[in-house]
Amino acid sequence: MTTSGTASEAAPGSTPGAGDPAPGRLADRHAILAGDHASEWMGIEVDTVSDGHATITMTLRQEMLNGFGIAHGGMVFAFADSAFALACNPAEGSADTITVASGVDIHFLKPGIPGRLLTAVANRRQQSGRSGIYDIQVLQSLPEGGTEVIAEFRGRSRTVPAR
Repeated sequence: MTTSGTASEAAPGSTPGAGDPAPGRLADRHAILAGDHASEWMGIEVDTVSDGHATITMTLRQEMLNGFGIAHGGMVFAFADSAFALACNPAEGSADTITVASGVDIHFLKPGIPGRLLTAVANRRQQSGRSGIYDIQVLQSLPEGGTEVIAEFRGRSRTVPAR
C-alpha cells in the first residue's frame, strides 16, 4: 500500500516546525520523554505533538533487525507504542494522572527495510471518560519517494492516578 503522505499530515490545530524545539533533546518535545532511554536509543525524533496526535520518525538501524535482515517486530511495536504514549499524554505532563496502554493489537503488513526512515502517526479515534482508542500507522520511506504502510497498531488507553 503506497500513500502520498496523507497519514503523516499534522492533526488540526498543530503546527509542525513552528516554534518547535530543535530535534535532539527529546524531553524538550514531551514531558514523558525525560529519562526515556528506549526512545533515545531508538533515535526517535518528534515531528509533531498535539492533543490526541503525535508523529515521530526514526531510521531503521542494523541492531534493530531480526535474523532475516528485516525489522524486528518488537522494534516496530516499540516505535508505534512510543507514538501512542505521546498522543495519549499532555506534552507538558501531569502531576495527577498518566495515561497508559490497557491493550494493543498490531498487524505487520510489510517488512521494514534497513536504512529506511520510519514514521509513526498516532491519532485518537475515541475518548470516553478515562478510556481511549488510538490508531497508529507505521510507514517506511520508499527509494523512489513516497511511503508505504508496514504496520497498523490499535491502542486502548486508560488514564490512571500518577504514582
